[in-house]
Amino acid sequence: MSVADGTDTDPAAPRAEVITAREVPLGGPRAMNVRRTLPQRARTLIGAWCFIDHYGPDDVGDTGGMVVAPHPHTGLQTVSWLFSGEIEHRDSLGSHAMVRPGELNLMTSGHGISHSEVSTAATTVLHGVQLWVALPDRHRHTARDFQHHVPERVRIDGADVSVFLGTLAGSTSPVRTYSPLLGAELLLAPGASVTLDVDPSFEHGLLVDEGAVTFAGTPLKRAELGYLEPGAATVTLTNDTEDAARLILLGGPPFGEEIVMWWNFIGRSHEDIAEAREEWEKASDRFGEVVGYPGDRLPAPVLPNATLTPRRNPTPRGPRS
Repeated sequence: MSVADGTDTDPAAPRAEVITAREVPLGGPRAMNVRRTLPQRARTLIGAWCFIDHYGPDDVGDTGGMVVAPHPHTGLQTVSWLFSGEIEHRDSLGSHAMVRPGELNLMTSGHGISHSEVSTAATTVLHGVQLWVALPDRHRHTARDFQHHVPERVRIDGADVSVFLGTLAGSTSPVRTYSPLLGAELLLAPGASVTLDVDPSFEHGLLVDEGAVTFAGTPLKRAELGYLEPGAATVTLTNDTEDAARLILLGGPPFGEEIVMWWNFIGRSHEDIAEAREEWEKASDRFGEVVGYPGDRLPAPVLPNATLTPRRNPTPRGPRS
């Protein structure tokens, strides 16, 4: 890693693609709104990252906070990361844990799991990201799992870095994943420009939580996601403001598999999704039971009349020679 002056004079250097967010309700029509940058029509995955929700700062006194009743997942891992507030997590593995700022909760659905997410009474402002990782086909029916990790905060010249998955800035997360991944929070000092060594086989996404930055020569505003194709051995992040910037950097090699995403399920075909939906509606053992949630579970929406088809990414050009 090194500190740069933020000036990119190479006209052949890659530039980031800007992906803007759309607002969607979380957990139902009366729930808090979140900003969703992935998936989009133009891009389904960044590495195995397939879902990015960004929410808050949300005054729970006005909105009621997060109340997501028990619901199912298949074929993915959920990655919960908070900037402020606290969320109570319960799942059908029997896990009962709190999501707190700077602490990673990673849940593996495998063949099937269910869980609930509720902001606690102690929370006044809720602010964070909810991320999903698609499981490779050979692992998508693996057993349920839950992991908790508190990464160290690494200080480099111009930034603080917390690596919750993968390796960055000399820090490596011990959390198990099923494909190579990078996930890190960066706090960039006012006016700072930092160049970080990254894996050139990875594609990368940078989500701006606070501030305005330049990523690979491309300006990004708050809540925007910058996408950078494989090939870069370094990425340069420049804080264009006089205030600190908070960023989430994600990465991984192109996934290489087509996936079918619908509601909370990831499969490989319409039939995969229809079967999971039917088993959830029948309360089968596939998804287990969330114990301790004081209410009903979420019903599955009605499947569309059309056949669900795989989502496709644009083909990346790959690492440059």
